[in-house]
Amino acid sequence: MAKVGILLVFVIVGIIGTSEGARKAPWRVHTLFSVECQNYFDWQTVGLMNSYRKAKQPGPITRLLSCTDEEKKNYRGMHLAPTFEVPSMSRHPRTGDWYPAINKPAGVVHWLKHSKDAKNVDWVVILDADMIIRGPIIPWELGAQKGRPVAAYYGYLRGCDNILAQLHTKHPELCDKVGGLLVYHIDDLRAFAPLWLSKTEEVREDQAHWATNITGDIYGKGWISEMYGYSFGAAEIGLRHKINDNLMLYPGYVPREGIEPILLHYGLPFSVGNWSFNKLAHHDDGIVYECGRLFPEPPYPKEVKQLELDSNRRRGLFISIECMNILNEGLLLQHAANGCPKPAWSKYLSFLKSKAFAELTKPKYVTPATLQMMEDTVEKHVDLAAGKPHPKIHTVFSTECTTYFDWQTVGLMHSFRTSGQPGNITRLLSCSDEDLKQYKGHDLAPTHYVPSMSQHPLTGDWYPAINKPAAVLHWLNHANIDAEFIVILDADMILRGPITPWEFKAARGHPVSTPYDYLIGCDNELAKLHTSHPEACDKVGGVIIMHIDDLRKFALLWLHKTEEVRADRAHYARNITGDIYESGWISEMYGYSFGAAELKLKHTISEDILIYPGYFPVPGVKYRVFHYGLRFSVGNWSFDKADWRVHDMVNRCGAKFPDPPSPPTLGQADENFQRDLLSIECVKTLNEALNLHHKRRCNSDNSLLKDEGKDESVIKRELGNIGASIDSTSNNISTNHSSEELASVQKDEMPSSLRFWVIFLWAFSGIGFLVVIFVVYSGHRRTKTRTKHHSRRRRSLHSGYMETNGRDRHSRDV
Repeated sequence: MAKVGILLVFVIVGIIGTSEGARKAPWRVHTLFSVECQNYFDWQTVGLMNSYRKAKQPGPITRLLSCTDEEKKNYRGMHLAPTFEVPSMSRHPRTGDWYPAINKPAGVVHWLKHSKDAKNVDWVVILDADMIIRGPIIPWELGAQKGRPVAAYYGYLRGCDNILAQLHTKHPELCDKVGGLLVYHIDDLRAFAPLWLSKTEEVREDQAHWATNITGDIYGKGWISEMYGYSFGAAEIGLRHKINDNLMLYPGYVPREGIEPILLHYGLPFSVGNWSFNKLAHHDDGIVYECGRLFPEPPYPKEVKQLELDSNRRRGLFISIECMNILNEGLLLQHAANGCPKPAWSKYLSFLKSKAFAELTKPKYVTPATLQMMEDTVEKHVDLAAGKPHPKIHTVFSTECTTYFDWQTVGLMHSFRTSGQPGNITRLLSCSDEDLKQYKGHDLAPTHYVPSMSQHPLTGDWYPAINKPAAVLHWLNHANIDAEFIVILDADMILRGPITPWEFKAARGHPVSTPYDYLIGCDNELAKLHTSHPEACDKVGGVIIMHIDDLRKFALLWLHKTEEVRADRAHYARNITGDIYESGWISEMYGYSFGAAELKLKHTISEDILIYPGYFPVPGVKYRVFHYGLRFSVGNWSFDKADWRVHDMVNRCGAKFPDPPSPPTLGQADENFQRDLLSIECVKTLNEALNLHHKRRCNSDNSLLKDEGKDESVIKRELGNIGASIDSTSNNISTNHSSEELASVQKDEMPSSLRFWVIFLWAFSGIGFLVVIFVVYSGHRRTKTRTKHHSRRRRSLHSGYMETNGRDRHSRDV
């Protein structure tokens, strides 16, 4: 009976213990780090293991030790940590390439395949050896989920944004710039690890793209291929990380205020006052096995307080000395475990064993601010106008090799020049090879040529609207772009004023666009079918202001989602898409919204940027863009761009659109007055652009063009008289246009006046020449008795006069 009672007590205690353990750690966690059989990694192992114990990291820890058979014979450090031996791949078995960093993914793959521990774990934390743990790394507390690993931010991996990602993953838009701290669900790690290894091999072999400007590797030697192997492998299987830039800190960096990092990565040199540390200076240092030897002691806390007055910078210095002191404490403990004699007393050893040091290095726990993920961080809008230089802007618009887009290009380019829009502009021209041979509009705008996708190369589907995302992607991949923000327009737009990111509050992660409320597919099953974040779908389009970093990630998704929606014919219906033609024609617009939702790009939607002519303006709003995509009218006059699809308005001299009514004919008391003024302004601007274009290209004697120029000037003056009713932006543009027209008229009047004076001067010179000859001849006869010297002198003077006069006549004729 007594035995039964004792057994019952053990069971109860076991249950209590189990429940307590379940409360603390409901899932099993295992920590891994990768090393090689070298002194360099041994002292790092000692430091990491000491911090692992001090931080009370839950679950076991395993060192993945990569050694060749030869290295293993002389290796002294098997006792330094719980170890799982891994075959070395430092020398690649197939290529012979020497690249020890590949041992990290190779070691993880080997552990997953052969370790019993890998079969009894839920979460895996992967670290580097040159790290110090300051507090427990608990996956579920950090926000890790199955399908959403947590990682630290490695912003220098610029290959995620350029050709490197496009070459090495089918999903470059999913490439995350991450590394260092990795927190994975075991199921995700099993699926991902083989790709981590294979993509590392792939990037390492791509020596043509090792350059610093492509990879961000300052040495240009492909040393960070393993990091890209990680990012590309994760992108390949669609793993999107929760990216945290607070959990890990490099000693020497200043932590953000309110942030408590729980991991230190001493991969870079750092210093405190005159003291400094660089791990590379100890590459073959046997310090683990040399009794009594530690790294040079850093300054004491009291000294650090005197070095820096700023509280947050001082905190950064304290973290730096904490890193080094934990390394030295680990060495001290390891020397004792190795059987070394007790070291002689010193002030520094006394400090490492003191309660003060124990208090300074007790486990740190994450704060809500530390847990803030980058995707959740809302960027503060900076007032760039307050004495700071504005970021560079580049405007792009997409067209095809047709005269329909040519007259639109002429209109947009003219309005770009008069609107005050900063930065450069580029036309993205999508043409087939055959169309390009016959195309005449090369000089209409600065142009980036793009292969046409009107006829889809895979499906054969005829859908020219897909050229817009395809062209943007091609431009990003092939042009040298130095702008920070990109403004994307449609060809059928007229600029009335500048569109700038600083005015409309665009920021990285927060593009600006205009409302397209008819995109009802954002609210129904269409969004649920085509994006994993339907709640993030914004009904936007037309004008887009986007940070270049966002656009590089987004452009390929825009294209893919366009293809996806276009292929979904089962959901073309008007009640699903809002497309009145039910033909899938607005698939590109949904491709934009669904692609942006996939990245959780949250738009600032502005109703003050764009207006359709024919719509009623909001009083006081200074619209920056006309979008003449729909039919509009003023009285009996109307305009529809589709009516001019086959008309060559650009290559036929004098071609213009039917003039709208003159503003003075409108009744100012009419409720449609403001709306009609804007409609008139739109088409008058188009005709003005065509007029100036023809004057550049066509014969200046063309009376039609002269008369048209005068009419435009008169109409602009009329618009100016009624201008108090229109916004100030419109007034400024009208004034600029009037000046331009007046200059054009004056230029047309100059040639006739110039011809008159040339003829008059020519006739006057001819008569003068005859008079001079007559006088000279008469004088010659009267002076026959004079000496030959004087006669010869006079002839030379007359000859010189004629030569000079001849040169003058010639210069005038020219």
